[in-house]
Amino acid sequence: MAKRVFFSFHYADIWRVNQIRNCWMVLKGSETAGFVDAAEFERVEREGQHAIERWIDRQLDGTSTTIVLIGSETASRRYVQYEIRKSYERRNRLLGIWLNNMKDKNGATSWWRGDNPFEAVQVETSILLARTVANTLNVPIYDWINDDGRQNIATWIDKAPGKGPNP
Repeated sequence: MAKRVFFSFHYADIWRVNQIRNCWMVLKGSETAGFVDAAEFERVEREGQHAIERWIDRQLDGTSTTIVLIGSETASRRYVQYEIRKSYERRNRLLGIWLNNMKDKNGATSWWRGDNPFEAVQVETSILLARTVANTLNVPIYDWINDDGRQNIATWIDKAPGKGPNP
Protein backbone atom coordinates (compact mmCIF):
# COMPACT_ATOMS: atom_id res chain seq x y z
CA MET A 1 0.00 0.00 0.00
CA ALA A 2 1.21 3.54 -0.75
CA LYS A 3 2.55 5.79 1.97
CA ARG A 4 0.59 9.02 1.94
CA VAL A 5 2.51 12.00 3.29
CA PHE A 6 1.23 15.47 4.15
CA PHE A 7 3.82 18.17 3.43
CA SER A 8 3.54 21.31 5.55
CA PHE A 9 5.43 24.39 4.34
CA HIS A 10 5.42 28.13 3.79
CA TYR A 11 4.33 28.82 0.21
CA ALA A 12 7.28 31.23 -0.30
CA ASP A 13 9.51 28.10 -0.30
CA ILE A 14 7.61 26.34 -3.10
CA TRP A 15 10.63 26.02 -5.43
CA ARG A 16 12.62 24.05 -2.82
CA VAL A 17 9.51 22.22 -1.62
CA ASN A 18 8.76 20.92 -5.10
CA GLN A 19 12.23 19.40 -5.35
CA ILE A 20 11.50 17.27 -2.28
CA ARG A 21 7.94 16.50 -3.35
CA ASN A 22 9.12 15.37 -6.79
CA CYS A 23 11.77 13.13 -5.23
CA TRP A 24 9.12 11.58 -2.95
CA MET A 25 6.76 11.04 -5.86
CA VAL A 26 9.28 8.92 -7.79
CA LEU A 27 9.58 6.48 -4.90
CA LYS A 28 7.45 3.41 -5.57
CA GLY A 29 4.13 3.52 -3.75
CA SER A 30 4.41 7.16 -2.63
CA GLU A 31 1.62 9.74 -2.54
CA THR A 32 1.39 13.31 -1.31
CA ALA A 33 -1.36 15.36 0.26
CA GLY A 34 -1.59 19.02 1.05
CA PHE A 35 -0.52 20.40 -2.31
CA VAL A 36 -2.81 22.94 -3.86
CA ASP A 37 -2.38 25.35 -6.72
CA ALA A 38 -2.29 29.06 -5.93
CA ALA A 39 -5.70 29.76 -7.47
CA GLU A 40 -7.44 27.11 -5.36
CA PHE A 41 -5.73 28.32 -2.18
CA GLU A 42 -6.75 31.92 -2.90
CA ARG A 43 -10.36 30.76 -3.29
CA VAL A 44 -10.24 28.89 0.04
CA GLU A 45 -8.44 31.78 1.72
CA ARG A 46 -11.20 34.22 0.72
CA GLU A 47 -13.63 32.05 2.68
CA GLY A 48 -11.68 32.69 5.89
CA GLN A 49 -9.71 30.91 8.58
CA HIS A 50 -12.26 28.16 9.27
CA ALA A 51 -12.43 27.26 5.58
CA ILE A 52 -8.65 26.96 5.46
CA GLU A 53 -8.62 24.79 8.57
CA ARG A 54 -11.36 22.54 7.11
CA TRP A 55 -9.32 22.24 3.89
CA ILE A 56 -6.22 21.26 5.91
CA ASP A 57 -8.24 18.72 7.90
CA ARG A 58 -9.47 17.12 4.65
CA GLN A 59 -5.94 17.02 3.26
CA LEU A 60 -4.72 15.24 6.40
CA ASP A 61 -7.35 12.49 5.99
CA GLY A 62 -5.70 9.24 4.99
CA THR A 63 -2.17 10.37 5.82
CA SER A 64 0.09 8.71 8.32
CA THR A 65 3.07 11.07 8.16
CA THR A 66 3.49 14.84 8.21
CA ILE A 67 6.76 16.34 7.00
CA VAL A 68 7.35 19.99 7.81
CA LEU A 69 9.63 21.55 5.20
CA ILE A 70 11.40 24.31 7.11
CA GLY A 71 12.50 27.56 5.51
CA SER A 72 13.46 30.83 7.12
CA GLU A 73 9.85 31.88 7.94
CA THR A 74 8.07 28.54 8.33
CA ALA A 75 7.95 28.53 12.13
CA SER A 76 5.96 31.76 12.24
CA ARG A 77 3.26 30.65 9.80
CA ARG A 78 -0.13 30.22 11.52
CA TYR A 79 -1.31 27.37 9.31
CA VAL A 80 1.97 25.46 9.64
CA GLN A 81 1.42 25.54 13.40
CA TYR A 82 -2.16 24.36 12.86
CA GLU A 83 -0.96 21.52 10.59
CA ILE A 84 1.60 20.36 13.16
CA ARG A 85 -0.96 20.44 15.96
CA LYS A 86 -3.58 18.55 13.95
CA SER A 87 -1.00 15.99 12.79
CA TYR A 88 0.00 15.41 16.40
CA GLU A 89 -3.64 14.97 17.42
CA ARG A 90 -4.14 12.49 14.55
CA ARG A 91 -1.05 10.60 15.78
CA ASN A 92 0.73 11.06 12.46
CA ARG A 93 4.43 10.43 12.33
CA LEU A 94 6.22 13.81 12.40
CA LEU A 95 9.56 14.96 11.05
CA GLY A 96 11.13 18.13 9.72
CA ILE A 97 13.49 18.89 6.87
CA TRP A 98 15.64 22.05 6.71
CA LEU A 99 15.57 23.72 3.28
CA ASN A 100 18.29 26.34 3.72
CA ASN A 101 21.10 24.43 1.94
CA MET A 102 18.93 23.80 -1.12
CA LYS A 103 19.18 26.06 -4.15
CA ASP A 104 16.24 28.27 -4.97
CA LYS A 105 15.08 29.11 -8.51
CA ASN A 106 17.94 31.64 -8.79
CA GLY A 107 20.56 29.12 -7.66
CA ALA A 108 21.01 30.73 -4.24
CA THR A 109 21.07 29.04 -0.85
CA SER A 110 20.20 30.63 2.47
CA TRP A 111 22.56 30.89 5.42
CA TRP A 112 19.56 31.31 7.78
CA ARG A 113 17.62 28.11 8.24
CA GLY A 114 14.86 29.59 10.36
CA ASP A 115 13.47 28.65 13.75
CA ASN A 116 12.35 25.17 14.71
CA PRO A 117 8.56 25.18 14.15
CA PHE A 118 8.02 22.28 16.57
CA GLU A 119 9.28 24.31 19.55
CA ALA A 120 6.35 26.73 19.48
CA VAL A 121 3.55 24.22 19.00
CA GLN A 122 0.84 24.09 21.63
CA VAL A 123 -0.59 20.59 22.04
CA GLU A 124 -2.93 19.09 24.58
CA THR A 125 -1.02 16.67 26.76
CA SER A 126 -3.96 15.31 28.71
CA ILE A 127 -7.69 15.10 28.21
CA LEU A 128 -8.08 15.80 31.92
CA LEU A 129 -6.48 19.21 31.62
CA ALA A 130 -9.22 20.48 29.29
CA ARG A 131 -6.82 23.15 28.10
CA THR A 132 -3.86 23.38 25.78
CA VAL A 133 -0.45 23.48 27.41
CA ALA A 134 2.99 23.98 25.96
CA ASN A 135 4.68 20.72 25.18
CA THR A 136 7.98 20.41 23.37
CA LEU A 137 7.60 17.88 20.60
CA ASN A 138 10.63 15.66 20.22
CA VAL A 139 10.64 15.61 16.43
CA PRO A 140 13.71 14.77 14.34
CA ILE A 141 14.80 17.39 11.82
CA TYR A 142 17.10 16.57 8.92
CA ASP A 143 18.99 18.70 6.43
CA TRP A 144 17.93 17.76 2.87
CA ILE A 145 21.40 18.37 1.41
CA ASN A 146 23.79 17.48 4.24
CA ASP A 147 21.82 14.40 5.34
CA ASP A 148 21.27 13.18 1.74
CA GLY A 149 17.52 13.43 1.68
CA ARG A 150 17.17 11.85 -1.77
CA GLN A 151 18.60 8.61 -0.41
CA ASN A 152 17.20 8.76 3.11
CA ILE A 153 13.69 10.23 3.09
CA ALA A 154 11.97 6.83 3.25
CA THR A 155 14.13 5.81 6.22
CA TRP A 156 13.43 9.11 7.97
CA ILE A 157 9.70 8.49 7.62
CA ASP A 158 9.97 4.93 8.97
CA LYS A 159 11.91 6.17 12.02
CA ALA A 160 9.75 9.24 12.72
CA PRO A 161 7.91 9.32 16.03
CA GLY A 162 4.16 8.95 15.96
CA LYS A 163 1.54 6.47 17.00
CA GLY A 164 -0.33 6.01 13.77
CA PRO A 165 0.42 3.16 11.41
CA ASN A 166 2.48 3.94 8.36
CA PRO A 167 0.64 2.14 5.56
